Formats: sequence, C-alpha cells, structure tokens
Amino acid sequence: MKILVLNCGSSSIKYQLIDMANNAELKAKGLVERIGLEMGEFTHKPVGKDKYYIQTPIADHEVGVNLVLKALTDPVHGVIKDLNEIGAVGHRVAHGGEYFKESMVLGEREIEEIKKLCELAPLHNPASLLGIKVMQKLLPNIKHVGVFDTSFHQTMPAEAFLYAIPFEYYKNNKVRRYGFHGSSHKYVGPKAAEIAGVDYKNSKIISCHLGNGASICAIKNGKSVDTSMGFTPVEGLVMGTRCGDLDLGALIYIAEKEGMDFKAMNTFINKKCGLLGVSGKSVDMRDIRAGKDSGDERSTYAFNMFAYRVKKYIGAYAAAMGGVDVILFTGGIGENAWFQREAICDGLEFLGCTLDKAENERLAGEDGIISTPDSRVKLVSVTTNEELVIATDTYNLVK
Repeated sequence: MKILVLNCGSSSIKYQLIDMANNAELKAKGLVERIGLEMGEFTHKPVGKDKYYIQTPIADHEVGVNLVLKALTDPVHGVIKDLNEIGAVGHRVAHGGEYFKESMVLGEREIEEIKKLCELAPLHNPASLLGIKVMQKLLPNIKHVGVFDTSFHQTMPAEAFLYAIPFEYYKNNKVRRYGFHGSSHKYVGPKAAEIAGVDYKNSKIISCHLGNGASICAIKNGKSVDTSMGFTPVEGLVMGTRCGDLDLGALIYIAEKEGMDFKAMNTFINKKCGLLGVSGKSVDMRDIRAGKDSGDERSTYAFNMFAYRVKKYIGAYAAAMGGVDVILFTGGIGENAWFQREAICDGLEFLGCTLDKAENERLAGEDGIISTPDSRVKLVSVTTNEELVIATDTYNLVK
C-alpha cells in the first residue's frame, strides 16, 4: 500500500509518497511554497528521476495539493499511474490536545476536535485542517489519518504537565504542557535502543531532538514522562529563533519598554530570539561555530548557551527518571553538528557518559554509537524520519 504523507503549513505543503508494502520505500517527496503570494514555487523529487521544479501562482492549498497529485501521476516525472494507487493519506497535525492520545482515522467528530484545538495552535492547526479538507475533497474514497505531534507525550504524569497557575486554567482552558516533536521522539527512541542493545520497554532514554526547533524528551520504559517544550513550542531549549525558557517578568519588562502588544510579543519570542537573537548573525549552528572559532563574542555566547541548556535538561531528566541508559542526538544539529554534541557531553562523565571523540566526529549524519566501549551510558547518533512514523501509523490503522 502506498501512503501519501502530507504536512501543511500556513503557506507551504511538504509531502512524501511511501510504499509500505515494499519495505517503506520512498517513491517521491516535494515541497509547495509561497502559497497565496504573487508567485509560488513547487519542487517535486521522484526517486530515480530528475527533479521537477516550477514557479507558478498558487492561490490556495487546493491548488497546491492539485499540483502534488498531478506531479505524482505525470507520465514523465510521476511515480504512479493513477491516484487509485494511493491507499491512504497521513496528515501531520501539530496539536492534538488531550483528545488525541494516539493517531486516528479522521471522521467528522475528529475534524471538529481539530477545529477546537485551533485555539491552542493558531499558527499550525488551521493549516493542517486546510490540508485535510482539501485532500478529503480530492481523494474522498480513501481513509485519512491524523498523526499528532503531541500524542506521544500524553503519557506524562500530572506533576510533569501541570503549570503552577490557578488550577481553573487547566480545567477550563486546558493550559498545560503538551510537548511537540512527538513523532520524532517516538521514532528515534526504539531505534537508539536497538543500536545500543538495550530493551526499549525496560530502559531510561533521553532523546535530544536538536535543530532550528529543539526539544528533549525523557522516555522511561517506552513512554514519554517529560519533555522540554510546553503549551507551545517556545518553551525549553535555546532554538534557532525561539527564546526557550524565559522569565515571564523579563518578557513583560521588555514589552513595556518597547510598547509591544500581544502580537508583537508573540513575534518576539518566536522569531527574534534564540541563536539569532544572541548571535545577531545566524540560526545555523555551523555559522555560530565559525563565529565562535574566530573569536566573535556573541557567537560564543550563542554556542555555549545552546550546549549548556541541553546539558542542564539532560541532568534534570536523569534525576527525574532515576538514571539514564541511553542519550540520543537527532535532528539537523543533533545528527550533523558533532562539535555541538562534543560540547554537550563535556562534563557529563559523572553520569557515566564517556564520548568517543573520534567516532563522534566521524558519525555526522549517520546512525551509530558515539560513546566509548566502557561508557556506562550509551551515547547514540540517530537519524530521524518523522514522515515514516506518519506513514507507519497510517498504514497500521487502515491496512
């Protein structure tokens, strides 16, 4: 069965077509960008064929999805003969609230629940909903499945997900920690356990998904028991442009100084902070490192702050779980920036972590153990594949 995986943003559509009956073989992937602007862009990458790219006005998501379906069936750069070969569509949905504790086939009731959750994720869920409705219209005879970034974290205990605010805000407005990157943490946890030779269902794993968006998850016996992102993806680690943990009093002080309204405050914490805000130069860890190596003070601050915040969460989650067996690194920075992994692991010897520096440097963008043979805690580099999680969950629900 071929599964179409769809990830809709407010002005973009990412997609992959995966053949689950043939060892989850990737058939094609692509990206629709600049939806609703004067000129859009469409990139289609069929496996084994030349890339197809066009610039054309893309008025809305329906036009964008039609471009995708037409490209998949095109005689030259397509990978299927007709749309009947698509067995189901898996939709990435950012926020599942407390209703979606696992992936679900989407019917009217589920669509209504996603609508309600737009209040909690106004930047993400409306786009996902658009994609679902358009795809259900264009492919009405197959099942559509929602896979939620938050669902993996629904096993967190109350002491981990509650905020110390008046309890009525949780009961009435569902203000609590939800966590994100769930599909990634769900995928890399078992994979790292297998690489490290430990039993996933009987282990303590700290999963570090480090990229432009970054989060850490404590996985105990196969279940998420805490995670660094919160009610929104802003909380936790230093990220590309997000501030991470910040004293709310400092935010109020800055807002008063600058005359910010709520919209400006939201833009500030999401778009102007993090590595970009500290360095003043870039969100790319390679640029940050180059600046640090050249003696740039602000780049040095940004590099060290990123490593320090990750290290601090690792220590906290080791304490919360009563130990740790595996620490894994994934995401764009986690998989590739060996120099950042080295900085993070420096000083973790007290936990039983000993980094193999040569192996760590060698394993950039690859799976493997980066700790020494005598390290009590296994350090693992793991490549993530969130689209495969979506395809797998979809396949298991519709097969």
